[in-house]
Amino acid sequence: MEFYLNRTSSLLLIALSLFGSGTTAWATPKVVKVERGHYSGTWLEIGRTPMFLTDGCVAGYSTYRPGKSPNEISVEDGCRVETPKGRLKTVRGTGTIQDFGTTRAKMRVRYPFLITFDYWILYKSPDRSWFISANPSMKDLWIYSRNVPSKAKLRRMIRKASQLGYDVRKLEFPPQ
Repeated sequence: MEFYLNRTSSLLLIALSLFGSGTTAWATPKVVKVERGHYSGTWLEIGRTPMFLTDGCVAGYSTYRPGKSPNEISVEDGCRVETPKGRLKTVRGTGTIQDFGTTRAKMRVRYPFLITFDYWILYKSPDRSWFISANPSMKDLWIYSRNVPSKAKLRRMIRKASQLGYDVRKLEFPPQ
């Protein structure tokens, strides 16, 4: 029995190291404190991890509005199909700030069909014009801005995502 447990444990550790997400094992990303006004208005999706839900989406955005309670946010995510002037697709969800009394940086959004995403804010620019969020596992990452960044600013955004430990080669940057 002891051999079986040790062998199973070893195989599990090997599998985790081979098939992990590429981030440091068991590390939890650090979040930054954001002000109450962060969750208002529209943010443009500048960069993101590719995923099935966003295939063909360009000119993405998220619009935040106050919800029914202080820790609730109404979320509308949208994008255009194929081109920045293509057909508009939107989905609405309800965000709940998970750490309302402290940093306000951890939001869980529930969308239709029981789809749920956790968005943690890992970086907020000093001028509050852009931010980086990821899920807790750092598998998925998003870069948002209040407006389309210059090439120099985009390079700073990508460099910051890399400094946070994310493999920026995985990101895509759809047209705005």
